[in-house]
Amino acid sequence: MEQSTLTSNPQIVTDFLPLNGTDHIEFYVGNAKQSAYYYQSAWGYELVAYAGLETGIKDRASYVLQQGKIRLVLTTSFDPESDISQHVRKHGDGVKVLALWVDDATKSYEETIKRGAKSVIAPTRMQDEHGEVVISAIQTYGETIHKFVERKNYTGAFLPGFAPKKSNVPVKPIGLKYVDHCVGNVELGQMNEWVKFYEQVMGFQLLITFDDKDISTEYSALMSKVVSNGNGFVKFPINEPAEGKKKSQIEEYIDFYKGAGVQHIAIATDNIIETVTELRARGVEFLYVPETYYEDVLDRVGHIDEDFEALKKLNILIDRDEEGYLLQLFTKPVEDRPTVFYEIIQRHGARSFGKGNFKALFEAIEREQELRGTL
Repeated sequence: MEQSTLTSNPQIVTDFLPLNGTDHIEFYVGNAKQSAYYYQSAWGYELVAYAGLETGIKDRASYVLQQGKIRLVLTTSFDPESDISQHVRKHGDGVKVLALWVDDATKSYEETIKRGAKSVIAPTRMQDEHGEVVISAIQTYGETIHKFVERKNYTGAFLPGFAPKKSNVPVKPIGLKYVDHCVGNVELGQMNEWVKFYEQVMGFQLLITFDDKDISTEYSALMSKVVSNGNGFVKFPINEPAEGKKKSQIEEYIDFYKGAGVQHIAIATDNIIETVTELRARGVEFLYVPETYYEDVLDRVGHIDEDFEALKKLNILIDRDEEGYLLQLFTKPVEDRPTVFYEIIQRHGARSFGKGNFKALFEAIEREQELRGTL
């Protein structure tokens, strides 16, 4: 089946869940202080806020890091029996919260609950001297949650309970702009269930479908569907394994993450050459694509504005759709478990997800799986 792009449903008159974008992404981690150092030093995020013992929080510590419109929150528990500690014990360091920025967290909660969402946090008002924030949350795949954050009446550093904090190591941003999309891996047979959840419960629409003919190699395959909210600010591809001769990367992820979860976060840049050059210099590891990839890539994608030799040297992938082209590159997993990784993406009009690169990308992942003995 070819990639199919679906148009808007004319029956949808009003968006019952208007989203302004991604508010933050929260990781539960084993050591937030050291994780924060990694994201500051390697990725150029600025430390902007902190919660912990010094701010009156007795059971955990959280560091808020920001670059462009991206906010990462790294949280560690002091209690070995807490939900946070249990999450880290089971999954390793991983994404717990995909938080969505809304104008009305109460209405967002009510609209999704009445359509079948499972409640995690009922609307809760938090206040301090900087104003008030309203949050609520619902369950999504695995143990991941969507938190709705309403902050129109708040001027503080992040949320009540957090104090402003500055990096005490030199931080040089690398041009990261915003979250382009977040990808979830779910168990075999669960993809369509979660696509239905996003369509029916959150009012998202199916944007693109990829089947195992689109995303396969000699050894493994997967299926993927991309859902997007009304204004296109929030996009969630959902992957599930497909039948193959060997274990797919989705199965490997689920085996090591111990269930469904966020596989990767795609981050936009306006200059991928500068961004990736800096990340490589700071020790961030990327998947390797052989030089043979570049022999005919320009025949496939046509003219690009960037220096082709620079892209080739940095191992950056190129693809084109009807609306333009994109440049992308994927890190190796950033945890010891082969679970969470990042995509760096620069779009020149293209709205797709690099279908033309899938084969080269998945073969690169399989080479890594082979080294790990998990293929």
